[in-house]
Amino acid sequence: KEETSASLRNGVEQLFKANGVTKIKGKAQILTNQSVLVKNEDEETIYQTKNILIATGSKPFLPPIPGMELSGIMTSDEMFQLDHAPDELVIIGGGVIGVEFATVFSSLGCKVTMIEALPRLLANLDKDFSQNLKLILKKRGVDIHTGASVQKISKEGEDFTVTFIEKEKEVNVKTKYLLSAAGRSANTDELFAEGISVDMERGKIIVDEKFCTSMEHIYAIGDVIKGIQLAHVASAQGICVVEGIAGLEPTINLNIVPSCVYTDPEIASIGITEEEAKEKGLYIEVGKFMMSANGKSLISKEERGFIKIVVDKESKVVLGAQMMCARATDMIGEFGTIIENKLTVSDVLKVIRAHPTYNEGVGEAFEELEGGAIHVAPRKKR
Repeated sequence: KEETSASLRNGVEQLFKANGVTKIKGKAQILTNQSVLVKNEDEETIYQTKNILIATGSKPFLPPIPGMELSGIMTSDEMFQLDHAPDELVIIGGGVIGVEFATVFSSLGCKVTMIEALPRLLANLDKDFSQNLKLILKKRGVDIHTGASVQKISKEGEDFTVTFIEKEKEVNVKTKYLLSAAGRSANTDELFAEGISVDMERGKIIVDEKFCTSMEHIYAIGDVIKGIQLAHVASAQGICVVEGIAGLEPTINLNIVPSCVYTDPEIASIGITEEEAKEKGLYIEVGKFMMSANGKSLISKEERGFIKIVVDKESKVVLGAQMMCARATDMIGEFGTIIENKLTVSDVLKVIRAHPTYNEGVGEAFEELEGGAIHVAPRKKR
């Protein structure tokens, strides 16, 4: 991890030099809408500028649970600094961060216990993801408690005790390693000088459609604003901001966002889900292919997975896709192109897919919609 991160950082710095970008190291504070104070160990310097772009990201959020302030409780930041795999780990939170760490550490032989307040894991994503991932993690020995409300955390010596309520019963779990994975909050501490501020809501900076804040010339992108917290979204927003400042029209559609979860198997989603379509009263059809019938998945001994596609029932235009399988985070990009260009099922099926590949499953899911999937039992005639 350290080697990869260092390589990427060095690569970015080389790109800065190649493109004439000046990197200034220090802690920045916005003084006015066109001036920034930068402090470092040696000096303080005020920089004048035409525009300011805030891209300070996020930091781990600590839920208001009694005992959460105890020393030794880890967030994702501290977990990434571990140089060994602990024997046991309790994770508070069953969202993206929680399930990713559960996957990693259970694969390293760690006994993992997960505690999630909501009724299911990955509660904001498609239900099929939650159900399948829970089965997979349980098979790997992960102890999962959903609908469980943490009441308090106590510590005796090196051991933490997490007390939570599940099915109206009090449960206590002990561990030396405790991870709080309850999401992330905007990183705006001391960003603005005294007497200056921008409009905010629930700790997030409010921006307009051009990502301009309530102060002219100050823009904000990424985790510090409302919306999905993903690195590739922040990058796309940054491109759109700079294009706007330069007087150009945006070149990226920010409404079609691939969402990826780096579990094993990988999870990826884009566009509308089956559940969302039904809530909106849309008439849809769903094509689904179970990856247990995919040759490449059998070769690499993958566990249960699927590819699901949502299309408009009348026009057959693709509206969304959800995938849980090997290489899902790579393959989801194809669906971004499909949805942006309003391609239909028949449009997509004109393409030959190589064998054996995971990508064959995409073709099978589309063919299932048309009743022509080779590796799926035919739909019953109505």
